[in-house]
Amino acid sequence: MKLNHRGLLIVLSGPSGVGKGTVRKALFNKKGHKFNYSVSMTTRRPRPGEVDGVDYFFVSREQFLKNIEEDKMLEWAEFVGNYYGTPKEAVDKLLDEGKEVVLEIEVEGALQVRAKMPEAVFIFIVPPEREVLYARLRSRGTEPKELIDQRIAKADREFLLAHKYDYIVVNDDVDKAAERIIAIIKAEHSKTERSIYKYMKIIGGEKDEE
Repeated sequence: MKLNHRGLLIVLSGPSGVGKGTVRKALFNKKGHKFNYSVSMTTRRPRPGEVDGVDYFFVSREQFLKNIEEDKMLEWAEFVGNYYGTPKEAVDKLLDEGKEVVLEIEVEGALQVRAKMPEAVFIFIVPPEREVLYARLRSRGTEPKELIDQRIAKADREFLLAHKYDYIVVNDDVDKAAERIIAIIKAEHSKTERSIYKYMKIIGGEKDEE
């Protein structure tokens, strides 16, 4: 029995190159949960194989800035000349419907969400060793060395912000990392602060509407 009416927002974050996207896809392939992925928006160009509306919403800089001005973004950040962010209307709608919503976002954006929606579950994904992350970034082959160096420097700064998250998950094995996140989500659903209202209705003898 589900004790909390409102949906659960799960924020997956961590340094660039840590494998957030791969872990998120493995998570969605797990049975027993129906996750809703909130697609981020960006002004950068699509990488080979990326699909608009699936990997990101690829928009113009002008459109993104208009969304910021109209307060339509749950979070946003600028990095090496491009904007990244999460449109908030779709997230709010899914949560109001009681859905589990997953955001896969950068660290700066996750901290913005934390300030606006502290009830969300914040999970910091880390590599087993820093050199593993550096190797992943260098092996991408889709970005110039200067940009890769900037991402490495940014990752070093972001490692120091892990204490601002609720949980740390080591991505030493993608499937195991996804299993750890599933365990976290199951535990979060039973937290008293999320479930006490419905529980009090049950023990008080009120008939549940669901």
